[in-house]
Amino acid sequence: MSTKNQRLDFLAAISGVMIALQARANGELSHLIGNGVEAALVSFGSGLIIISIIALFTPSIKEGARNLRGAVARKELPKWTLFAGALGGSFVAVQTHIVPLIGVAIYSVASIAGQTAASLIVDRIGLTGGGKKHITPRRIAAAFFTVFAVFISVYDRIDARNLSLIAVVMGCVAGAIVGVQRAMNGQINEHSHQSFTTSLLNFITGTTFLVILILVGVALGKNELSPLPAGPWWIYTGGVIGVIYIAFTSTIVQHLGVLTFTLFSVGGQLAASLVIDLVSPTDGVSVSAYLVTGLAMTYIGVIAGGVSSSRVQKPKRR
Repeated sequence: MSTKNQRLDFLAAISGVMIALQARANGELSHLIGNGVEAALVSFGSGLIIISIIALFTPSIKEGARNLRGAVARKELPKWTLFAGALGGSFVAVQTHIVPLIGVAIYSVASIAGQTAASLIVDRIGLTGGGKKHITPRRIAAAFFTVFAVFISVYDRIDARNLSLIAVVMGCVAGAIVGVQRAMNGQINEHSHQSFTTSLLNFITGTTFLVILILVGVALGKNELSPLPAGPWWIYTGGVIGVIYIAFTSTIVQHLGVLTFTLFSVGGQLAASLVIDLVSPTDGVSVSAYLVTGLAMTYIGVIAGGVSSSRVQKPKRR
């Protein structure tokens, strides 16, 4: 393997580490504020500010926006796909609520299981824009395997008071939301030809969605805005990490391919989530042999499903 490929593999793994760090930062911010939706807005809003500044000095992002307007005008791209960012906002809102309850590691296992399962539906209905795809028995088995890994991860804590099974289920739902969002973003990218344009659109719609959600909550008396805590500083890095992650993925995926990137990224995320829960766990979170086993099973399921998918997508020789 060349030095360049090794470096790209390492960067793909680092991108997975970023996902785990973002979950920890957003979760802690939510815990200190006491309002998951407000924490999600802070994360999304800060990301929007950063990527908006980048857009001002990047002509290609503006060109991507023009490409999108043209695609929508020609009805090549359905208007509803442009609201993929609202799903991203929902995902972060769920994330900020549940990470303080179950920890980063169990959250990672649950969300990856949700993504794996959702990918079956997304591919089957052709949401990615490339037409409907045949789902192999191996991919179905891999999806069930990752879902089973969630059960193994929390097996020793099912009766524990400090673990909300509803939160675990919501972790799976959050992962499924991401799976659908990525498919919609795939369609947007196909027409924008610029991943940062897609990301800017996501941050705009996601932030708008969260603002509306908070305003509705305040109007109904179910939400109260809280003053932002003074620190620690790293609780405000969620938005920055999100923008850096986008820069990583937009560059690395082109060189490594989706499968290789996914395997290294998920590996980095699972390993980092375990270290985070060992070194800096949220209150009441502990690492057990069941959790470590669940993490390993999740990665095996991702490998099995990914290899099967890559085989299906290879063109047949004539």
